[in-house]
Amino acid sequence: MKKTIKHQYAFPQPPEMVWEYLTNPELMELWLMKNDFKPIVGSAFQFKTSPHPELDFDGIFYCKVLEIVPYTKLSYSWQSGPGDGVITLDSVVVWSLQRTEEGTELFLEHSGFDKKENHNFYEGLLHGWTEKLQNIANLITVEHDGNSKA
Repeated sequence: MKKTIKHQYAFPQPPEMVWEYLTNPELMELWLMKNDFKPIVGSAFQFKTSPHPELDFDGIFYCKVLEIVPYTKLSYSWQSGPGDGVITLDSVVVWSLQRTEEGTELFLEHSGFDKKENHNFYEGLLHGWTEKLQNIANLITVEHDGNSKA
């Protein structure tokens, strides 16, 4: 069964500001995870969090930048497993930004959850990405407006 996470989020800020939260490793750490991201096609990087042995997850997402179109599109592979180089989740994250009269429309598509053993990851990330998008909105509002919309 093909499972893909799709979310859409509207920001009142311009795409250039939203883009910074998707490509600046220091800002990414604030809303997502510790990382060593570099916005260069072909660059390998990792997101690091707590291990979850019950999900066969060692706490590291192994990623590689696949595509960058500044202020418009970013995609990267998103792999994980129990450790020792074993990969059980092989997925792709695609961010698309569209300028609107109101600011920016951000689209997230995270695909690659077809295997039964990845359905728990799918369920967790389905809701997790929603929280992460809200984290970006909260951070960007504080930066842009100087106050919180908590």
